[in-house]
Amino acid sequence: MPAQPSSPQSFLGGLSPDEVDELVRQGKRRRYQRGAFLCTEGEMSRWLLLLISGRVKITSLLEDGSEVLLDIRGPGALIGELEATDGKPRPASVSALEPVEAIVIAHEMFAEFIRTHQSALLLLLELLCERRREAERRLIEFSALDATKRVVTRLVELADSHGSPAESGISISLALTQDELAAWACVSREATSKALGQLRRRGWIDTGRRSLTIRNVDALRGLTA
Repeated sequence: MPAQPSSPQSFLGGLSPDEVDELVRQGKRRRYQRGAFLCTEGEMSRWLLLLISGRVKITSLLEDGSEVLLDIRGPGALIGELEATDGKPRPASVSALEPVEAIVIAHEMFAEFIRTHQSALLLLLELLCERRREAERRLIEFSALDATKRVVTRLVELADSHGSPAESGISISLALTQDELAAWACVSREATSKALGQLRRRGWIDTGRRSLTIRNVDALRGLTA
């Protein structure tokens, strides 16, 4: 198993190599093509996923049929931890933004692993707390920030979580469409396009066909400070 990144979203990154190997042995390896659904909102299932490679988006449908992008997760992330703890239907859908490899683990096996590994239990509790804090931050953001600042907040998040140093700034390898970015920021596509245009004119970002470079991330942070 390759080393997993350590981040607030990385469950595997907080485990020891031996724990990772033991947990992975409990499941089955699966691959998903870009656009494939790993699980769908409302379904009842008795398994969860550990992401080994690739990134996914987590979405939910509103009553009017529009889609909200709730989160993006990458290697090391645990998918389905809520259902594993409360046994309720999936609260959201998960689909692959790029080719994904994951380990599928039955709830019963995961529960036994957590029961016998206290460090993993504490890590799961930290992860659930982080999810709660993130939800609260999003609520505050929704009520306090205008459309442009919401878009900027998502761009900064992309730079921090999915960016890599480039000659002209920070390159975002995750190819989000403008519709997906709008859904993530909870604003219209038109408002997203307008915000990106303003940032391009200031020289703070460069955009191309499914490409994005943050040229001045500090300036973006300053807009939402």
